[in-house]
Amino acid sequence: MMQMRTHTCNALRLADVGKSVKIVGWMENVREVGGSLAFVVLRDFYGTTQVVVEDEADLKVIKGLNKESTISVEGTVRERASKNPKLPTGEIEVVPTKIEVLGRCRYNALPFEINRSREADETQRLKYRYLDLRNPAVKQNIILRCQVVAALRAAMMEHGFLEITTPILTASSPEGARDYLVPARKHPGKFYALPQAPQQFKQLLMTSGFDRYFQIAPCFRDEDARGDRSPGEFYQLDMEMAFASQEDVFAVLEDVLPPIFAKYGKYNVASTAPFKRIPFNEAMERYGSDKPDLRIDLTVQDVTELLGDCGFGPFAGNVVKAVVVSDMAATRKQIDKLCADVEVVAGSKPYWFKLDEKGEIAGGIAKFLQEKKAEIIAALGLRPNTFVGLAAGKKGAAQKTAGVLRRQLGELCPNHMDRDRYEFCWIVDFPMYEIGEESGELEFCHNPFSMPNGGLEILKQAQAGAVDPLSITAYQYDLVCNGVELSSGAVRNHVPEIMVKAFSLVGLGEEDVKAKFPAMYNAFTYGAPPHAGIAPGVDRMVMLLAGEDSIREIIPFPMNKNAQDLMMGAPSQVEQKQLEDVHIQIKL
Repeated sequence: MMQMRTHTCNALRLADVGKSVKIVGWMENVREVGGSLAFVVLRDFYGTTQVVVEDEADLKVIKGLNKESTISVEGTVRERASKNPKLPTGEIEVVPTKIEVLGRCRYNALPFEINRSREADETQRLKYRYLDLRNPAVKQNIILRCQVVAALRAAMMEHGFLEITTPILTASSPEGARDYLVPARKHPGKFYALPQAPQQFKQLLMTSGFDRYFQIAPCFRDEDARGDRSPGEFYQLDMEMAFASQEDVFAVLEDVLPPIFAKYGKYNVASTAPFKRIPFNEAMERYGSDKPDLRIDLTVQDVTELLGDCGFGPFAGNVVKAVVVSDMAATRKQIDKLCADVEVVAGSKPYWFKLDEKGEIAGGIAKFLQEKKAEIIAALGLRPNTFVGLAAGKKGAAQKTAGVLRRQLGELCPNHMDRDRYEFCWIVDFPMYEIGEESGELEFCHNPFSMPNGGLEILKQAQAGAVDPLSITAYQYDLVCNGVELSSGAVRNHVPEIMVKAFSLVGLGEEDVKAKFPAMYNAFTYGAPPHAGIAPGVDRMVMLLAGEDSIREIIPFPMNKNAQDLMMGAPSQVEQKQLEDVHIQIKL
């Protein structure tokens, strides 16, 4: 044990009674009894120990301290008269012979009670994160993160992967999100970019002759926050394999992840290989999402032909989707809240009706459906006490709303959701291209470095107008667990001619490709192996394992939703001299 202590605050037991010990930690709580006795709870990283202060001089020291001061206690272990079976150290206490103040807390009132910090306002928690992390429940998530990262590293090494670090300062490239830019002091007017992912570097490693690469890679994207995405930076288990196919990538992760989820997860049941594979278009049709939660047994049905002409205005001329829920016992108040929640998330209003216990269509839009009652009951296989949620709009909007509706209904109906498990699936055959929401132009849907199904020939046909570019699929895949996208990956486009043709469809010529990706383009001209990879998000993985709803709960020092570090005061202003050094002038 270290010189400053003989034992931690979780180490002492009945077998240690009579020993002289020295423990250190934070003074978590003090309870005075009659002015001549005080019970002190001392906490360190490992646990807590009760200290009974009976000496007048030591009492004076304790009374002069605020909670969360750090102290050193030398004394003797004795058996507690009143034991606490809930604590590992609950059968003993320490009677001090010496108390030394190591670090004084200078505030009578803390921003929040340490052991109840998770109930505090998030702004306060982030501003005083060093206090929040003293809460054992908060600290446990960070410990879990460390254990998971260590397990991932060990598993990847066992599979023959080498951990290789890639640069943090690199060149800007179009990879789907905004870059964080860093001005180059020695090169006025030029900028480095923090990597959105080590994508190009790991592919270059494959062309360099390395066979299997991985790293716990930091990635930087100037994106807005979500519950499962932290703004600014995140970490991923980045991996790439040479002379490999989609099947090789799947085999590795199907072997690596289930044991880790089963060992460290909140739930001890995890999918075993092979994971279910769902083509993208099927996922959107059956689940209304490309990240379906397969713990929910509900599916989406297309009822456009059945209900499109029922006379209900929002259905006319639109795609109509339905989610049928048997044995649903929700109240009208719950249904109204469900519909309101779906509209907030999906941006589109859902509709509903039910077949009541008497076999009558009732509630919601029931009055528009009476003439088709028998046809609807037969087509949807309805039984009494069945709820039908509906979504309408253009195809994509109807699918999205139906997907949100399915997820919310699963949460509301425990008989339709096996919550206590981890269900993995692969989403495969993503579209190569899409129409950008902001630009209205053809853009890469998933990853610009992916190999299209059909290779060079299908791209030539698309350029000639013989094939709709939106119909082209690619060897792209997502790994999804419990409705959370853990990772994206692809078989890479390692042939320069195919790469140039793929980019030409989005308006970038060969010279643009050479300029934006000079190293990769040139490397591929020297003979590149077929290669494939993926990058599961470590933060999302740990969030799932811990059973948390917010990714900020498993990051040691997270930013808030506005990408601000409230504890450090970042982003912050800098001095004029610093701006001059990097040739930057601010114009607001």
